[in-house]
Amino acid sequence: MLRLLERLNDEITALDARSLRRRRQIAETACAPEQILTLVGADAPRTMLGFSSNDYLGLAAHPALAEALAEGAVRYGTGSGGSHLILGHSRAHAQLEDQLGEWMAPHIPEARSLFFCTGYMANLAVLSALGDGEAVIFSEALNHASLIDGTRLARARVERYPHCDLQALDAQLAACDAAVKIIVSDAVFSMDGNIAPVAGLLALAERHDAWLVIDDAHGFGVLGATGRGALQALGLRSERLVLIGTLGKAAGVSGAFVAAHRTVIDFLVQRARPYIFTTAAPPAIAHALLTSLALIEGEEGMRRRAQLRARITQLRTGLKQVLPADGSAWLADSPTAIQPLIVGDNARAMRTMERLDAHGLRVGAIRPPTVPVGTARLRIALSASHTESDVARLIDALGEALAGPWLEAA
Repeated sequence: MLRLLERLNDEITALDARSLRRRRQIAETACAPEQILTLVGADAPRTMLGFSSNDYLGLAAHPALAEALAEGAVRYGTGSGGSHLILGHSRAHAQLEDQLGEWMAPHIPEARSLFFCTGYMANLAVLSALGDGEAVIFSEALNHASLIDGTRLARARVERYPHCDLQALDAQLAACDAAVKIIVSDAVFSMDGNIAPVAGLLALAERHDAWLVIDDAHGFGVLGATGRGALQALGLRSERLVLIGTLGKAAGVSGAFVAAHRTVIDFLVQRARPYIFTTAAPPAIAHALLTSLALIEGEEGMRRRAQLRARITQLRTGLKQVLPADGSAWLADSPTAIQPLIVGDNARAMRTMERLDAHGLRVGAIRPPTVPVGTARLRIALSASHTESDVARLIDALGEALAGPWLEAA
């Protein structure tokens, strides 16, 4: 074997020894609470009840979205043919950006939006474009990997501030004399489920003449009276806000957008390399997303958000009755669809996941480096499509899985 391959193989073996190796599964059917999955090492596919998807409103397999996607493909074809700046920007893209700009107009004066293929790409684009050599970026300690990588691509100096610590951030901003200051935070933290103090962050941005970049990946579609996200839920408005929203989670399709003052959006079109130098997403995706937005803000969206809130309450109430009395596993304080059950040890997280697999339940085990060392967890993600009986089944299985000696295999 080549020495380079031997080195990689040794690293993979080391990951196995620390219960840190990642493995994929194959979904044989559409995204839904109940799916046919082929798990690693399994002889055949199995029907599993899943609690790992970010399909928070249960729209990913909605018939209206499938119909809209097919209609878009018939109208526009299967590919865009080029970047947004070279013939790849379709009428569907333009309509979607107009609609999202209108959605954010109550919160960002003169709001416009820009559509991206993924949320990861949107975050890279915003931070690398705004974070020039005269800037300092103040990055939340628990920010998503895409925000972290965006700061790495930027030419700006980066300072981290402690998780949700407004006092520490205030002191860091006060000590900074940079021409441009950029505060960056998730709205809903993807592995903890808690909500950032966005109103407090905006107050600090106003006080210290800074931009506030908010990644609302896990809030868009879910938070707010009509699902427009964290800014709507909190009633915030400022020209300093730059919002990134993901359209492949609660919106049930794919892609992401950046919403900001029209001058910011125009600047990104000129300077954001991940936008300029990539092929635009298929127009059919944008066409389907117009239907998704209508569902989110309509009566069905309101009903689905209410269902999701009911499942969150049910899970939190039920788990408190079955968790180990010794405190060896605990539920994080989260009001959102993301409900982390923290078990601490990597191997224990994997064993618990395997025990749930044996019950026909699929919940992802999250380990370092995604989360801090010693906080391995099961990331329970709820959907409006989960039924009361689905959640009751999970509660019962978790009570059983956590009760026995965790070093025993499933």
